[in-house]
Amino acid sequence: MKRLICILLAAILIISLVGCGKQKRQIIKLTLSTEDSEAILAAAGIRLPDVAEVAAAGTTVKWFAWYDGFHNYDEGEVVNTGFFTFTEKYGCEVEWIECTWGDRFNDLAKLVLSSTAPDFSPGNSETFPNYAIKGIFAPVDDYIDYDDPLWANMKGFADKYFSIGGKHYMICTDSSFGNVCAYNRRVVDEWGYDDPATLFANDEWTWDIFYQMCVDFTDGDENRYAIDSWAYSVALMRSSGATIVNLDHDTNKFVSNIDDPRLERAASLLYDLTKNECCYPKWKNGNKIRNDVNGGGIKEGLCLFWLSPSFVFTGPLEEMSAIWGDIEAGELMFVPVPRDPNGDGNYYIETTPVGYCLVQGAPNPEGVALLAACDRFKIVDPTVISIDRRQLEEKYKWSKEMLEMWDTCYELANNSDVAIIGYGEGYGTKLNSIVDRLDNLAHGDIRDTLTWAQGKEKYTDNLTFYCDELNATISEMGK
Repeated sequence: MKRLICILLAAILIISLVGCGKQKRQIIKLTLSTEDSEAILAAAGIRLPDVAEVAAAGTTVKWFAWYDGFHNYDEGEVVNTGFFTFTEKYGCEVEWIECTWGDRFNDLAKLVLSSTAPDFSPGNSETFPNYAIKGIFAPVDDYIDYDDPLWANMKGFADKYFSIGGKHYMICTDSSFGNVCAYNRRVVDEWGYDDPATLFANDEWTWDIFYQMCVDFTDGDENRYAIDSWAYSVALMRSSGATIVNLDHDTNKFVSNIDDPRLERAASLLYDLTKNECCYPKWKNGNKIRNDVNGGGIKEGLCLFWLSPSFVFTGPLEEMSAIWGDIEAGELMFVPVPRDPNGDGNYYIETTPVGYCLVQGAPNPEGVALLAACDRFKIVDPTVISIDRRQLEEKYKWSKEMLEMWDTCYELANNSDVAIIGYGEGYGTKLNSIVDRLDNLAHGDIRDTLTWAQGKEKYTDNLTFYCDELNATISEMGK
C-alpha cells in the first residue's frame, strides 16, 4: 500500500466540519512517538530540500475548504505526516479559511475578485476544467515540476486529466479511489450470503449476485433496504467502465458516450433495483440518508450495502464502530463495486486526484508547493508509509483484510485501463446538470424513475449542446 493516509484528508470532513457562525472546535496538538518523528525527519532530510534552501520556510499558507485536513480535533485521530514534516522541518503553518460545501466556489470567486485570495483549496476532479477556465484556479507549472523525480510518477495522470494548453491546473500528490461497497460481515453472515470479499477474490462479485442479495434482503414493511448513501447510483454507473461524458485525450475535447451499451446495462440494473424498492426511499424521508449519517442502518442490519468513498468509515474507533459495527471484531469490510457480468471482466473503479488547486492570486504559492512536496514525500518514502499504516492499525483498528483491500482498490485506481474519472461540477453547471440526471435516472424515487431509453430521448440534445459549448470555451482559452 503506497498511500492510505491520503484519504484521511477527506475523512476529517466528517469530524471537523462546522457551519458558518458556529464555534470551531479547539485544535489538539497530536504528535508521533520520538522514534517515528526522528525517522520521518531523517528521511525528509535526504529526499526534501534543506530548510536554508527554501524561501517559504517559516511561512503560513491559507487553506480554503469546508474541512480542515491538517490539524487534529480529537485524541482519536491520526497525525497527518505530510503536515507534520511541513511544520516540524520547515516551521510552516496552515491557516484554515472555512467555507461551506454549497457556497465554496462562489465564496472563493468573491475572494479572488476582491484581491484577498487564499493560497490553495482541495484538488478535486470537480475543479477542472470549469474553474480553471473561469480563472479561479491558476496553473501550477511555475511551482511544481512534473519532470522532477519526486513528481515524475504523477506526470501522466496530471497530463491526461488536468491540463489545458500545456498547463497543469492541479498539484497531484497522488491518485486514489472513490466509491467502494461497504458492508457488515456479521449481517452478511446472518443472512447466509457469501462474503463479498470472498466473491471478489474468486472473481465472482458481479451485478447479478449483488442484485440477488439486494432483492432478497429488502423488506419495506420491516424498514429494511439493501442500499443507501448519496453515491450508489453514480457508483454503479461508473462500474460499467464508462462515463456519460469523457475527455478525449487525442482531441482535448469532451465527448458524449450516451450511446454506449455499458451505460444502458448499468442504468437497467439501477432501474430494477429501484422498482423492487431495494434503495432507501429518501423521497419519503425528507431527502435524507438513514439516520442522516453515512453508514446508517449497517450495524443494525437494516441496510446491507453502503456505496460511498471509503473516507466515510475512516475515523476514531468508538465513533465508527457505533455506526458500522464492531471494527475490532472485523465486522466492517469493503470491496470494489461489483462488475458487469456482461462486460469485459474488469472491476472498474472511480479514481480521484489527491492534492491541491492553487488559487489565482495566491499570496504564498511557494508555501503551497512546499506543503505539496511534503505530502508527495510521504507517499513515496517507505519510512512514512509504514508509520501511516501503523497509525490506522493502532488507532482506527483496521484489520489486515481491510488494509489489503485498500491496497487492492488503490492499485485499481492507479491502473489506467480500469480507472474512471468523472468531473462533476467541473463540466460546468449546465452540462453537469444533464450528466447528473442521466447518472441518477433511478435514484430511489420510484415515482420519477426512467429507463435509459427514456433518459436518452429526454436529454441527448442538451447533452450534445452543452458539450459543444464547453469545448468552444476551452478552444478560446487556448488562443
